[in-house]
Amino acid sequence: MKKTLSDIPFSIIEKAINEDIEAIDYILAHYRNYIIRLSTRVARDENNNEYMYVDDDMRSRLESKLIYSIIKKFKILS
Repeated sequence: MKKTLSDIPFSIIEKAINEDIEAIDYILAHYRNYIIRLSTRVARDENNNEYMYVDDDMRSRLESKLIYSIIKKFKILS
């Protein structure tokens, strides 16, 4: 079953664009599971066993890109 995210309230988006730390944290928390899913990798050990891990470098890059996009690139059209 596919789970969908609820919408982020418009007031939170406005605050995040104006660099409100709490609003940005709200948005990061909203997308945290999705970011973790995107940054999950499969690795093999010396016995050829597979295991999954979260690539922290990739997770950090995705979070940074999201913050940058919110603050610098996001525009609200009237």
